[in-house]
Amino acid sequence: MRVPFRDNIQSFGNRLAPIDWLRVVEKLLLGLLALQCARLLWAVLTPVGSFGPWEGRQAQFPSMATRQSLFSGFDPFYRAGTQQAAGGGVVTSLALTVYGIRLNEGSGLGSAIVAGPDGVQNSFAVGEEIMPGVVLKAVAFDHITIDRGGAEEQVFLDQSQPASASAAPGDGGAPLAIPGMDNPTADALKRDIGFAPRMQNGRITGLILTARGPAFQNAGFQSGDIITQVDGQPVGSPSDLQALQGKIMPGARISLTVERGANLSTINLTLQGQ
Repeated sequence: MRVPFRDNIQSFGNRLAPIDWLRVVEKLLLGLLALQCARLLWAVLTPVGSFGPWEGRQAQFPSMATRQSLFSGFDPFYRAGTQQAAGGGVVTSLALTVYGIRLNEGSGLGSAIVAGPDGVQNSFAVGEEIMPGVVLKAVAFDHITIDRGGAEEQVFLDQSQPASASAAPGDGGAPLAIPGMDNPTADALKRDIGFAPRMQNGRITGLILTARGPAFQNAGFQSGDIITQVDGQPVGSPSDLQALQGKIMPGARISLTVERGANLSTINLTLQGQ
């Protein structure tokens, strides 16, 4: 007996069970989980990656003879006697003395107060010539590096000054008030003190003082002093020098903030008449 074609199709459709997609997704997730477990087990059994073993290197201690030879030529308490400095330069043989260093940690630039063979202290910015053929190349917290004919040499900070000359602890960097030793006349100041602008990064940051007569020391100034403020106003242009010279007159009272080495001092002057 022949079954109609329509009945065959209906019977075949009844035999096809519907697909359970949830069970299919579940089996895929179980397969991925098994794969990850296998990878974890492989990583534990063979801990070697693309960059070699994960364990850190073991410390290696040199022998006693090696350590003795390493430290035999190093004296941490007498750096000036060491020929090679930390930066690779040698300690200079020039008669230069560093009395103060000003370091800008942000830019790496700064300035230093250096005295030459004549003992006169002057402030030099990085890149300026200290003496013929000698240029200040870099400054650090305890030494400067100079360029002497293309060779780098170092000069360490002079720490022979007594500790009492430093600012008192806890003063927060405030200027130390030092009144004038003797109130000079206006004419004596103009005659015995020289003023020169200090240039840093292309701008004026102070007035360098030079001694030309006895009124310089009588007023309380020292070699290497740099005026940074006049009556509380910072020095930053050539007009400030003209303004200071205009204030030097009989009977005037002038308050000067002076950079002296690593410290700031305030010198108050009351100028006398003739």
